[in-house]
Amino acid sequence: MPVNLLATPAADLYPVAGVRWGVAEAGIRKANRKDLAVLLLDEGASVGAVFTQNRFCAAPVQICREHLAKNSGKSLGIRAMLINTGNANAGTGEDGLHRAQASCIALARELNLSPEQILPFSTGVIMEPLPHERIAAGLPAALVDAGADNWATAAEAIMTTDTVAKAFSTRITLGGVSVTITGISKGAGMIRPNMATMLGFLATDACVSQTLMAQLARELAEGSFNRVTIDGDTSTNDSFVVVATNQAKHPQITSLDSVDGQVLRAAMLRVAKLLAQAIVRDGEGATKFITVQVEGGKTAEECRQVAYAIAHSPLVKTAFFASDPNLGRILAAVGYAGIADLDQTGIDLYLDEVLVAKNGGRHADYLEADGQRVMKQSEITVRVVLGRGEAIDTVWTCDLSYDYVKINADYRS
Repeated sequence: MPVNLLATPAADLYPVAGVRWGVAEAGIRKANRKDLAVLLLDEGASVGAVFTQNRFCAAPVQICREHLAKNSGKSLGIRAMLINTGNANAGTGEDGLHRAQASCIALARELNLSPEQILPFSTGVIMEPLPHERIAAGLPAALVDAGADNWATAAEAIMTTDTVAKAFSTRITLGGVSVTITGISKGAGMIRPNMATMLGFLATDACVSQTLMAQLARELAEGSFNRVTIDGDTSTNDSFVVVATNQAKHPQITSLDSVDGQVLRAAMLRVAKLLAQAIVRDGEGATKFITVQVEGGKTAEECRQVAYAIAHSPLVKTAFFASDPNLGRILAAVGYAGIADLDQTGIDLYLDEVLVAKNGGRHADYLEADGQRVMKQSEITVRVVLGRGEAIDTVWTCDLSYDYVKINADYRS
C-alpha cells in the first residue's frame, strides 16, 4: 500500500483550458487495461520539457528532443503528446526510433498535423520492440474519448507498477484572473530522476512566453522530481513536460522573476512536489516516506550529495523498513558521500526531533527507545547538520522492503 497516499478524486482535478486527454486499451503488453493516452493541445500553447540524463536514453526521448528543437521559434508548435505503457522502447536501436516515429506519424494523420508536432513517451519493459501497429489501431478510440475532464483517467492510463494514480490540481489568481494548474505523474520503481521510470505532465492555462518554458521546466524539475529517489536507478525514459496554454486572460508572463512569474512558478512547484513525492509514497514495496534534510553545508550541491548518499543506501533503507534504529549506517553514508574535507566532529544527526549524534558521536542523552519510536512512524525526517556553512537541501525517499525484491523479480511475468 502507498504511504499516506490516496488517488485524488476526479471531481477535485480542474480542467485546464486548451488541454484534452483521451485514453484507450491498445493491448500493448497486457489485455483489458488502459495503456494508451493522448494529450491534445489547442494551437498557441507553450511547451517545455526535461528528460533523463541516462546516456542510454529511450527512442521516444530522442524523438521528443528532436521535435522540440524543430518547433523552437515556430508558430505551429507542439499540438499533441502520445503516451504508451507496457513497453519502454529503450535498448531497441534504430528500429526503436522508426517505431516511435511511426507512432507519431499515425497520430499526426489522425489530427492532420505534422509528425514533428507530436511528442511520444513510452514506459515499461526495456529491450522489447514497440508494437506501434497496436498503438496506431488504438488511436481512434483514444481520440473519441478525448475530453477536458479526463485527467484522472489519464493518470490511470500511464501507470505501470504504480498502485495508485497520481494527480493534483490547484487554482491561483494572476492579474485578477483565475488560473488553473493540473498535473499527473507515474512511477514507482527505477526512480532516481536525474534530469527519471518516471513521467510527469504539468499544465496551466496561464499565459507564458515560449522563451521561458525550457527554464520553467528545468526549475520545476530541479525543485521536485530531481529531489526524489526510490532505488537510485535513473531510468532510460524519464520525462517531465510543462505546458502553458496561454488561454487565461492576464498579461503574458515574459520573466519568471516578475511578480506574476514568481507566483506562478511557486504554485506550479507546489503541484510538482506533490507529484514527485507521490511517486516515492507509492515506491515499490514502500512502507515509509522519508525526508532527508541536510543543512550546514558549504553549497546546496554538497548537501544534496550527502542526502542522496543516505537515501540510496540499502543498509539505511532496510533499517528503516525494520524500524531498527541502527543509525550509525546514516553516519557512515555521510562519510562516504564524497565530501573530501568533511570534519566528522562537526556533524549532528537528528531523527525527527530526537538528537542522535552530536559533534560526530552518540549524543549523551540519546536513548534507543526514542529512536525506535520515530523509526516506527510511517513518515520520518532525517536531519543532518554538517556544521560547515549555511546551505541546505532536501531529498525524499522510502524504505526498502521484501516486496521491492518480489515486484522487480516478477516484473516481466
